[in-house]
Formats: sequence, structure tokens, C-alpha cells
Amino acid sequence: MVLLQLSIKAELENVTDLQPASDDFEYHFKVKCSSCNEAHPKVVSMNRLEEHEVSGGKHATAHFVWRCSFCRRESSAKFDTSYKVKPYTSENAQFQPLLVIECRGLEFTDFEFRGPWKCVGLNGTVFNDIDLEEGDWTDYDEKARPTFLSIRLDLFSHGDRRHNLLEYLHLRVNGQEHDFLQRIPQILNYVYPKSIFNTSAQ
Repeated sequence: MVLLQLSIKAELENVTDLQPASDDFEYHFKVKCSSCNEAHPKVVSMNRLEEHEVSGGKHATAHFVWRCSFCRRESSAKFDTSYKVKPYTSENAQFQPLLVIECRGLEFTDFEFRGPWKCVGLNGTVFNDIDLEEGDWTDYDEKARPTFLSIRLDLFSHGDRRHNLLEYLHLRVNGQEHDFLQRIPQILNYVYPKSIFNTSAQ
């Protein structure tokens, strides 16, 4: 089993408490098989309220069950329900964990910022159905003089791949992999910004 942690970072202006708009929010990922390394051509999704039966298990379920089209091996992923979603606040200004997922036989290689989000204006106005797919969002709060509202997602480019730091699955440590990360943090910090990697997970 591999644990994946998704952390977010945002620049908030006159808003706070950024979070998914509902409990049945669909998290969208790109996935590949850990057995044969075949990448699934389509984006997949999973949410906290839907569970599916896992083959071969006695009433075992997971939030995402997938069979690789190349090697035909079944794999699954499940939210760590002990970790509760915490709203991202304007005071943070740093990476904050959004969710933790247990992966068995698969790897999520990228996260797509789809789905409605919500936030709260400084005077308490709730803004729902926020679309962040383009990397930012702006609006006006007419109840606050009016006040310009803004959410901006920073972009990070590495090699020939472009990652949104808000969307980067940055924790994949388990067993020997975890020990390896602990031994060479200076190398990781050179290749990626220090805040991407959390090497303190158990």
C-alpha cells in the first residue's frame, strides 16, 4: 500500500476558507498501474460518498476500483477517512494537506482542479460554484463596499511537464521509499521547491 497526500496552496485576496463545495465532490486524477506502469488514457474520478466492491475481498470496498486494460490487474484507492478536510485560509500562505488516499496497485500521477469549490468573503458572504480549472477566479462582493475578490493558483514548470503546485500529489512515501526520501532531502529540494515534499509521514 502507498499513501498519497494532496496539498494545496493559493493566494487569496479578501476571501478565506477555500474548500470543495460539497461532501460528494468529485476529485479528478490521472492514474497508472503500479504493476505494468500502463497509464490510463482518461481522467478518472472518485468521491468520499461512493464505495465500490473490491474483487476477491470479503465485503471489501474502496472509493475507486480500476482494472488495467493492459495487464488486467485490478487495483483500488480509498480515502483515509480519519483525515478531515480543512478549509484553506488566507493566513496559511503555505501548502496545506487537502486529503490522504490509500493506493493499492495503482498510482495517481496528476490531479485536475475540476468541480465546484467554495469560499467565504471577509464579511461572511459564501461564494459557491467557484470554477478553478483555469487557475484563477475573480468576483465582487457587493455587500462589502464592493470588494474585489480573487483566488490565484501558482504554476510550476519542471522539464517538459507543467504542474500546478496546488494540484501536485507530493507525498508518496512508504517503507524503503520513505527512508530514501529522508536520506536525500537536499536533492529533492534542488529538483523541486522544498514545500512540495513532506518527508515526515509515517
